[in-house]
Amino acid sequence: MSVQASREEPRIPETVTKTQPKGMGWQERQTDRYKTLEPSSSLVHRPAQTSVPRPDESSSNHFPYSQASRSPLPHPTTLQSLPGQERYGNQTSQFENSSVFPDSSSPNRRPPYSKSGVRIIHTNHDTGSFEMGTGLACCAGQLVRIWDLASGRLVLSLVLGEKEIRATAQAFKPGTSTNDEGSHLWVGTNYGDLQEISVSTHKIVSSRWNVHNGRSIVRILRYQSTMWTLDEDGTLLVWPPSDSGLPSLEGSPIVNKVPRGHTFSMVVSGLLWLALGRTVRVFRPSADGIEELSLPQQPSSQPSVGEITSGAVVEGQLDKVYFGHSDGKISVYSAIDYTCLGTMTVSVYRINCLAGAGNLLWAGYNTGKVCIYDTQASPWKVLKEWHAHEGPVSRLSVDRSSLWMSGLLQVGTVSLDNTIRLWDGLLEDYWLQTDLQRKETAWCDYREFEAVVMTWNAGASTPASLRYEQKDLNLLRLILPPNKAPDLLVFGFQELVDLEDKRLTAKTLFKGSKRKDANDQDHMGRQYRDWRDHLVRCVEEHMPSSEVYVLLHTASMGALILRFHFDDSSICLINCHLAAGQSNTMHRNNDITAILDAIALPSEQDPSSCCDSYMGGGDGSMILDHEICILNGDLNYRIDTMSRDVVIKAVRSGNLEKLLERDQLLVSRRKNPIFGLKAFAECPINFDPTYKYDVGSNNYDSSEKHRSPAWCDRILYRGPGKIKQLDYRRHELRVSDHRPVTGTFKVRIKSVVSEKRQRAWEQCQQDFEAVKQKLADEAKYAGPPRF
Repeated sequence: MSVQASREEPRIPETVTKTQPKGMGWQERQTDRYKTLEPSSSLVHRPAQTSVPRPDESSSNHFPYSQASRSPLPHPTTLQSLPGQERYGNQTSQFENSSVFPDSSSPNRRPPYSKSGVRIIHTNHDTGSFEMGTGLACCAGQLVRIWDLASGRLVLSLVLGEKEIRATAQAFKPGTSTNDEGSHLWVGTNYGDLQEISVSTHKIVSSRWNVHNGRSIVRILRYQSTMWTLDEDGTLLVWPPSDSGLPSLEGSPIVNKVPRGHTFSMVVSGLLWLALGRTVRVFRPSADGIEELSLPQQPSSQPSVGEITSGAVVEGQLDKVYFGHSDGKISVYSAIDYTCLGTMTVSVYRINCLAGAGNLLWAGYNTGKVCIYDTQASPWKVLKEWHAHEGPVSRLSVDRSSLWMSGLLQVGTVSLDNTIRLWDGLLEDYWLQTDLQRKETAWCDYREFEAVVMTWNAGASTPASLRYEQKDLNLLRLILPPNKAPDLLVFGFQELVDLEDKRLTAKTLFKGSKRKDANDQDHMGRQYRDWRDHLVRCVEEHMPSSEVYVLLHTASMGALILRFHFDDSSICLINCHLAAGQSNTMHRNNDITAILDAIALPSEQDPSSCCDSYMGGGDGSMILDHEICILNGDLNYRIDTMSRDVVIKAVRSGNLEKLLERDQLLVSRRKNPIFGLKAFAECPINFDPTYKYDVGSNNYDSSEKHRSPAWCDRILYRGPGKIKQLDYRRHELRVSDHRPVTGTFKVRIKSVVSEKRQRAWEQCQQDFEAVKQKLADEAKYAGPPRF
């Protein structure tokens, strides 16, 4: 969403806090704004110092959260299942709904940098094919190059032969022992040649020229003590172990034939899983010939998915095989009967690569992003997502042997930027943060406050416009709960500027004042000052005299994100005005994505403060880093595929459910896996559409445009287990073509007890080291994973 003065008018926010006697323990740390959103007005007062029992000590009805939302976080899944531990549960329950999406409401966005060694290796050449193993990373193209992952040092650089010869596939050869793993590399070329390279001597120790009859070798796979080579024409050579117990290019391979048209292949439990476009076929090669286990006349495929680009097996789930597709879907196949169990729509972008690391599934995207999924959750859960490369992530590789060699689980990604980036497959930072937050009730005290949030597109009206009915003059009484003084008042306005003055006001706002003593008055239009002063008067007149409020924040920029800390909880208020127009759903969705993805606020530099006050591995620089978010505004989402007359008839008959099924925002939440507002909740709507009215009347738009009614004005919130909406309603102010909407919230905030927090952190570290050691011991005993 670009910041321009040409489309939307600037708005004014104001924040007022109710004072309390000294020693209340409340501290307003900082307030920040960002010129991407429409601004809001906010009135804040401090809640009384009322202690809230810890969630595990309170009664079930003390605080209005569901029991599920108050339950501790699940223990980090990365280290739960040991490699090789098989699970054969319900294979189809996650896919009963045809439009299944993963839970992307709270992913951790901190990159899982490798905990030791280098983080990035510059290849300085086209990376070509990519493979990792035994502490080494290999890229093969016109050059075969190998780097040591611990130091980033180039340990081998070899030219295969003539300039036109290039490596098209490679894999590390099995070793006679764990110490011998990674000592030799097999390389296949575009001319059908195979060569074996000694990593220690930097020499080609064995070759089989034209063994694939001049056909480019597209895949080299290893399974137990065998090597499998596959060419573009469908010839599969299985190289059995020689007398030494290892496969040798001097031996005679078993020749098998599979269909040509390979897009991806892998070996799972001695079977070749071959992807041909959208179709998956399964073969068992043997000395007596190859046997197809999937039925050729009924190939395993899904008609509504794109071409298969990648695949993976996840340790601990050896009954399932995962395939990534060009249209952002992941299909899951049974390793028992080879049928497709279903598909999960995880993105709208191309999946270039998949890999299993631990018991989690990693996916690399064409956008440069990497996501990590817990596929054992139902629905799947997005645990982490981050931008790994500027360009598409072309390859993912896991050095599984690093777990038993050095206690690490290294994952590597490559892209067209000619870099190898290394990541921590054990997700240590994520594990520790999640475990610490799971123990939060042991090191925090809690209290509650109540907030009322209003959003209103005022249509260039001023307080003087409140003339149609006497109750309009009592704006604050209209929106507040009776006989109650909320602790936080948020007024979010849109379109306060008169269209006649838009150009002048925009000039004032965006160019600013040249006077050195310029203050907020220099950045406000008349309407802004009128509404600010009117709201302050309303507070003084209608709030109890014992409740004294103080203005915290005023701004008149074209957009606003307001962030502050309440005790040790971070709160972010967002007021926005999205693109107008019945057909501009995609534009609105893009606006939301730009707003939520923007690096909008100053970051917190102290890692412990980030862990205590922010979520998702964030540092406070983005909206979704904050524990509690409330987003309001004229979001402009309309009702699709219905005529105006049908909509009005449904409104008059009270058939709101029919209309809500076509509401663009709700439809996007159901059908768009990357929709930004999927991370937010909204209270069920039980009031009539708030737009578009003839000003001064209760009649929907009777102008020449005859706009259809819609719920443009919305309030959404985010903060699992920390915020609960108590009501959601509209109000009958007729001075604009929109009706104002309010929501009342109960919010729980925390205070960190430093000594208890330190003890909990030390316990988390001890727990992680114990689990990591157990995994390393098990991996060393089992040796290299061989699917």
